[in-house]
Amino acid sequence: MYIDLSFLAYPLPEDIRRLKEYGDFARAKSVIALRLNDPKTPDTLKRRLRYELRIIDALPGEFTLSERDVFEKISSKLEGFTMDELNQMRDDQTLDWIYINGKVRYKDDSVASMLKTRVDLRPRIHDRQALADRAAMFETLNAVAADMKKNGHASYRYSIRTVMSVDDEARQPGKKVRCYLTLPMRDAQCKPVGAIVTAPEARHIAAEDYPQRTAFFEEIDRDGLRFTVDYSYEIDAPYVEPDCAAVKPSLAPRWMEPRFTAELPPQIMFTPFIRSLAAELAGGETNPLKAARKFYDYVTVNTCYRFVRAYFTYPNIPEHFASGLRGDCGMHALLFIALCRCHGIPARWQAGLYVNPILNDVGNHDWARFYVEPYGWLWADGSFGAAAYREGAADLWNFYFGNLDPFRMVSNSDLQVELDPPMKHDRWDPYDNQSGEIEYDDRSLSHGEITSKRKLTGWERLK
Repeated sequence: MYIDLSFLAYPLPEDIRRLKEYGDFARAKSVIALRLNDPKTPDTLKRRLRYELRIIDALPGEFTLSERDVFEKISSKLEGFTMDELNQMRDDQTLDWIYINGKVRYKDDSVASMLKTRVDLRPRIHDRQALADRAAMFETLNAVAADMKKNGHASYRYSIRTVMSVDDEARQPGKKVRCYLTLPMRDAQCKPVGAIVTAPEARHIAAEDYPQRTAFFEEIDRDGLRFTVDYSYEIDAPYVEPDCAAVKPSLAPRWMEPRFTAELPPQIMFTPFIRSLAAELAGGETNPLKAARKFYDYVTVNTCYRFVRAYFTYPNIPEHFASGLRGDCGMHALLFIALCRCHGIPARWQAGLYVNPILNDVGNHDWARFYVEPYGWLWADGSFGAAAYREGAADLWNFYFGNLDPFRMVSNSDLQVELDPPMKHDRWDPYDNQSGEIEYDDRSLSHGEITSKRKLTGWERLK
């Protein structure tokens, strides 16, 4: 069931790595072709090199902005911006960049990341409405957290419509096209309700407990083809205030599946760096709740949220995030999971959508779960916790260690799982499935070749 990507942990040959880092992608691909045709190259390394071709092809499409482009974009949004500030933002990792042919190119959404996270720059931001919207989001989250503390839980029912299509430039009219649209699964706090309505009619609906649940379509590409799914689900988010004094010293009960404390290459690996970091942070702590809190604090206090490139381009996300301290919600979750498992604390993935009905906000989101007795499986949302800490919202920061708001749709309960049925080609996101996937007989499509729209079509709070 798991997708074998363990070869991403294998090292790149030094000359190919140098060419990639310099951004000489054409020559890197040429050298990779030489190695693939060399009978002395072991098959083990060839798997890594073939996948590296895919990574190299993806990078230029995500780092599209020149220095001038970025300067102009930021200047249009920020009062009195200077080139010295741009250079500082490059060095302090506010702006994500790589070399392409020896020239600096910035991530296409790096400016959006900066505006989202740099609290110190907010007095200079022109778009006051965006700041008001962000303040409203935290006001909403604080209110729902307070309500959960008072009532012990919060329950909602949601209805969502997803529509996906292939962009004109990538279409193959008359050819078979296969589409996977994400569905809510039955897991922990989430349960699907009512009928699933699809257009055209889906060929297969994965089981409610399938760890990455989808509706599967197979059609002949034609003008106006759109894949649509309507579904409803309920969330019952419990509130718990875990007490370290009540926690049992055992890390994992005997019935616990070993996979929740095991490695899952290439992303969850107990490398020397992860082992050392886990030991440094835990400091010999034997109480699993206290140790998990130390890991949560590291992930939320010392890091900063940043939009990132496609996950398949990162050989080891927890090490990337732990060393650079910049990354998105999935990186927060993966580092927390890796640290917990390395310390013997059961931890697992959960992901899907963030669905805030009050602000009419629907978007992808990832978070983590961890297990301690006597509470069982608790939640940890590293990126929301980091945002709360950054905003000075201490109560909300503490809330997201152990709890989640009810503004979620769960479609993933595990990482790196094959879709049902499996895709024929490499997925754009081989680890998680929130946005869906499309493929033809000859190749899968990047998310840049697909248009996907999600709409909250109804909601109600349940008593």
